[in-house]
Amino acid sequence: MSTLGDISVIFDLDGTLVDSEPNYFEAGRQTLAGYGVTDFTWADHERYVGISTRETIADWKERYGLRAPLEELLTVKNRHYLELARADTRAYPQMRMFVEVLASDGVPMAVASGSSPEAITAILAGTGLDAQLRTVVSADEVAHGKPAPDVFLEAARRLGADPAACVVVEDAAPGAAAAHAAGMRCIAVPYVPAQADAPEFATAGLLLRGGQREFTARTAHDWLVRSASPA
Repeated sequence: MSTLGDISVIFDLDGTLVDSEPNYFEAGRQTLAGYGVTDFTWADHERYVGISTRETIADWKERYGLRAPLEELLTVKNRHYLELARADTRAYPQMRMFVEVLASDGVPMAVASGSSPEAITAILAGTGLDAQLRTVVSADEVAHGKPAPDVFLEAARRLGADPAACVVVEDAAPGAAAAHAAGMRCIAVPYVPAQADAPEFATAGLLLRGGQREFTARTAHDWLVRSASPA
């Protein structure tokens, strides 16, 4: 058993482990442009941070009056995204270090993401994080994406972990809400620091308001050590 006792750590992927949101924005912009929507901006994209790709596109259909089938739009967006992701996706250095520290300590870990299984596999392989993160759950594999707790509960099930012993690392308010709904503690690293006051983040055990600029592997690990210690 690890020195952190029975703690397991579940990572969100996009915006948490890797800086993939610029690629998601560009994939979305290209997809929408192909269907006549040419004014999609970064500010528009930010409202979907932390929401599964399927739920994002379902909202697009209503918001932009898209007539194409949801599955067709999913296929197009995933194709654009995978082209971009395979060319250039960067793991955050301190997050990579955190994963390596946890792996060396024998802490069970998983990834639970709103991205497609193909996108998750491509990113983990491309960044080399697949060497430590072998348990993966996509929102496509469960009934409901974040802010529902389904992906985190499924990750805990696959790890054989008690949800109450799991700690989620998240960048988005829907993910923090999902962790809370799953009965898990949360390390929150807001991708958009201006959203740090969102009520969902108030449930986090550790909130790093400055996002990735403030996150360090040591800070996160020290918090886990304290949380694993007897009261």
